[in-house]
Amino acid sequence: MRIVYFISHPDVIVDADKPVPEWSLSERGLARMHDLLQQPWISDITAIYCSTEKKAIDGAEVLSKHCNLPIHQIHELGENDRSSTGFLPAKQFEAIADQFFAEPHNSVLGWETADAAQRRIVQAVTNITEQDKSSGAIVIVSHGAVGALLLCHLAGYEIARKHDQPGSGGGNYYAFDAATSQLIHGWKPIRS
Repeated sequence: MRIVYFISHPDVIVDADKPVPEWSLSERGLARMHDLLQQPWISDITAIYCSTEKKAIDGAEVLSKHCNLPIHQIHELGENDRSSTGFLPAKQFEAIADQFFAEPHNSVLGWETADAAQRRIVQAVTNITEQDKSSGAIVIVSHGAVGALLLCHLAGYEIARKHDQPGSGGGNYYAFDAATSQLIHGWKPIRS
């Protein structure tokens, strides 16, 4: 069985003066990505994909250096488009994110809808699993909201925030069978 590991990038440096896609991983986020290298499945990786957002690239680079593999950046693996609002304070962001998941057909304050983001991430991941020619595990370093939307698709769940990654700060992963799209396990923290 060929496995895909979907990893949500961990902690970032929040910078209200930069567009969110340009945010980098924080020292803690980088340390958590290095913690991930202790997982027994890391040696099975033969392909690394990530979004074109800086924080996902930072996370993928940790894996790339360790595994001596190139990174394939794919724009469609990006987080839900929320450029209409840009940076939002945590409390306001969480309230809007709740609405994003609760009303998947509607755009909240101009954000990409959850339905559209789900279609995009599912298609991007399907393209990867169908076109990747490596022989081992595939890693995708991406983002929490689209990760939750992909997980909902894989598990046959309705879109709901209860399927979002646990905790705060990101840095979780789940696994599924590349051939059947069968979920192997749900979200687990990088530090398990």
